[in-house]
Amino acid sequence: MRELLAAGLILLGLPFFIASTLGLLRFHDVYARLHALTKADNVGLGLICLGLALQASSLAVALKILLIWGLILLASSTGATLISTSALQHGPSPLRLDDRDPDAGR
Repeated sequence: MRELLAAGLILLGLPFFIASTLGLLRFHDVYARLHALTKADNVGLGLICLGLALQASSLAVALKILLIWGLILLASSTGATLISTSALQHGPSPLRLDDRDPDAGR
């Protein structure tokens, strides 16, 4: 039963990675792309880490896997903040809905 739940969590995490990749390719500016990457990748990684922690051979290994997830959460949020701050200072300003081409969504 535990293996089935772990496999389900791992498989449930994969669509989040696919969604973040599509967001990276489809969204219009750096801020929306960062939002897609940080949100979806962190949720997907969390589900995969939970699935792997359930399959771990000991509690210490499971805690190490969860620690890795926590460190990646910290690193990705820090990296996204640095990238967005740099883009805000040196790049284009964030797009608003009225700035976009009206035919872009069709």
